[in-house]
Amino acid sequence: MTRLYAILATIVLAVGLGAMWLMTQGGGSDDKFAQCRTSQIAGGAAAIGGPFELVNGKGETVTDTDVITEPTLVYFGYTFCPDVCPFDMSRNAEAVDILAERGQSVTPLFISIDPDRDTPEVVDDYAFNLGGKTIALTGSPEQVKAASQAYKTYYKAHDKSDEFYLVDHSTFTYLVTPQDGFIEFFNRDDTATQMADKVGCFLDKV
Repeated sequence: MTRLYAILATIVLAVGLGAMWLMTQGGGSDDKFAQCRTSQIAGGAAAIGGPFELVNGKGETVTDTDVITEPTLVYFGYTFCPDVCPFDMSRNAEAVDILAERGQSVTPLFISIDPDRDTPEVVDDYAFNLGGKTIALTGSPEQVKAASQAYKTYYKAHDKSDEFYLVDHSTFTYLVTPQDGFIEFFNRDDTATQMADKVGCFLDKV
């Protein structure tokens, strides 16, 4: 993914999240997570997240309620991503390990936005290589698009006539719980320790 597209995707999503925060949260006086938030944009907008239906590494159709059974770090990317996705998912997995050492259980969830190449077998291997509790999902183009739209993410594939085509996409990681849905998002500047600290604050309030 080119740096320019990553920056543009970040700006578009951040503006959208900010607008939805203003529309859905208002003054935020009833926000039980208020002291954990680092920015106004990071408000738990009800418009972010929601039901999805995808396919796991065994080829089974699963829903959001099947895989989000505890606090979950949700990331949209693709397995052929040469640099951004491996770094982000490794960082997420490291944050989960740090939280586990602190007695807090979180699942890292990877959702592919490249269904043409990311078959169930491919995402199954991807999750295995990341280790731990990582779950990786794919699906039909329609299923993937619906999940992406639910989380207001952006992705656009380059010319697919090239077997090594890249896919531009937003790079946020979302904290989601079964009880509260979307709570917070993290950007690429957050380290594993910073993410663990922030997630831990939210989990103490769940």
